[in-house]
Amino acid sequence: MKSVIRDFFAQNRITLYGVLPFSECAVIRPDLLERRFSGTPRSVLIYAVPYYTGPGQNISCYAVSRDYHLYFEALAQQLQKLLAGCSSASFADHSPFDEVRAAVRAGLGVRGKNRLLITREYGSYVFIGETVTDLPAGEFGLPVPAAGGGECPGCGACLAACPTGCLRGTGESCLSALTQKKGALTPGEEDAIRSAGLVWGCDRCQQVCPLNRKTDRSPIPFFSQERLPGLTGEILESMDEESFRQRAYSWRGRAVIRRNLNLFTEES
Repeated sequence: MKSVIRDFFAQNRITLYGVLPFSECAVIRPDLLERRFSGTPRSVLIYAVPYYTGPGQNISCYAVSRDYHLYFEALAQQLQKLLAGCSSASFADHSPFDEVRAAVRAGLGVRGKNRLLITREYGSYVFIGETVTDLPAGEFGLPVPAAGGGECPGCGACLAACPTGCLRGTGESCLSALTQKKGALTPGEEDAIRSAGLVWGCDRCQQVCPLNRKTDRSPIPFFSQERLPGLTGEILESMDEESFRQRAYSWRGRAVIRRNLNLFTEES
């Protein structure tokens, strides 16, 4: 199994992965786990997928490529075939586990003050995926880390740079959440979005992190193909439904993006 797993991740150009006994993972959504997984969970494969291929213009860099959920869906199908004969279920983003805690516990990186996983190779520009199985962790032939974890050096750059103060505890919502909020915004929320010059997401805490200064770009083709660094009203309206659905911001619908873009139109 060790060589099979290593070959799988090598073929997918994923270098950061590990395995933990299920008991080492903090389950925060037991209902989700019960719906998706049948059997007795014994181990969890954890992997960090690098996505950075360059900065966004007025959107977060994670949204520059096509929706990362599409990538993880394809990866999950491959893993399901690889693990045929045992029970398995894969998750990413919408996860029953505390993903960052599990990734740190598996030795993939440290937890930043901005609550993100920070890896040596790719900084915090990674997505975390997990596959729970009914195989004992030892069956994978991968080293199971000793108890422990890690934290970032704690320079505080991300706390100081947070546009809304939510990381410092002086604001309620992060800017990324504000750009995704449905309905009307308050004048203060509108000002925050205008000041940042963003219509979707926020990377400020990542941009100022010293551990992100020398990060490798993603070697995974999915994230460099069909890049769309920024959005305008013309681009948004010209996208057909199929193209729009393949973007990470599509789940919120066009109206939210259109509202945010209009803030800059009104300003000019």
